[in-house]
Amino acid sequence: MLRRLLVVVSIVVPGLYAQAAADLSLEQKEEFLRKAKIISVHGAKKGVTGTSRATLSDGVITHDASIQKIDEEKARFETDKGTEMGFRDTYKFNIAGYRLARMLGLADRVPPSIERTYEGTKAAWTWWIDDVAMDETERLKRKAEDPDHQRWARQYQIMKVFDQLIFNTDRNQTNILYDKNWKLWMIDHTRAFRVRHDLMNAKGLESCDVVLLEKMKALKESTLREQLGNFIRPAEIKGLLARRDLIVEHFEKAGLEKQFEFLPKN
Repeated sequence: MLRRLLVVVSIVVPGLYAQAAADLSLEQKEEFLRKAKIISVHGAKKGVTGTSRATLSDGVITHDASIQKIDEEKARFETDKGTEMGFRDTYKFNIAGYRLARMLGLADRVPPSIERTYEGTKAAWTWWIDDVAMDETERLKRKAEDPDHQRWARQYQIMKVFDQLIFNTDRNQTNILYDKNWKLWMIDHTRAFRVRHDLMNAKGLESCDVVLLEKMKALKESTLREQLGNFIRPAEIKGLLARRDLIVEHFEKAGLEKQFEFLPKN
């Protein structure tokens, strides 16, 4: 009887751990990332920024995190899209991206990310997204479609607005994820937050969620410095605000027909 009970426990507990992790608040997830101990580490399957996947445990909950240590800066950088001056590729932008997402009502679409030392170097520790069904590469390969096409389209438009706001030069198919419920997740923002005051592609701004638009309007330099100042520079904050102004102007000129309701209003 005891042996049978032990077998049952070994099967059930992992599921309980997973559910317990899913029930954590954002603040609790951040605290877990800061304090949980590493159980094991292995490389992530995709990406070029030296990401490691670590299994963490605080003795009660076990969950994975991605760890990125990259922190590079070049005066000139050649890419397949051309030459970029003042290039930065840094883990700090993952943390800034998450913090900004919280300010914009997008915290359930950009996973929690905090700064913590790993192997003697500061890094971004980011919550590993549960129940990922596929990334955008796999979706296109499978020709899979969300049964609710409007839901998919609106999530995609929210991502496009967010990427224009942070000037994300590296949104690619491997860092667009879908969970089993077709929620779109945005990960890996290490090449965002440029100092540029223009938009990457204003024509790509087709429509915008009304809550996102209002929260962008409410952004203030003082608040951004307080929330993001340890991870992005003053010139990067000014660039973000300049792009915000262009995005707001774009959608105000476009009119209400280019706005939609999708994000919760609280």
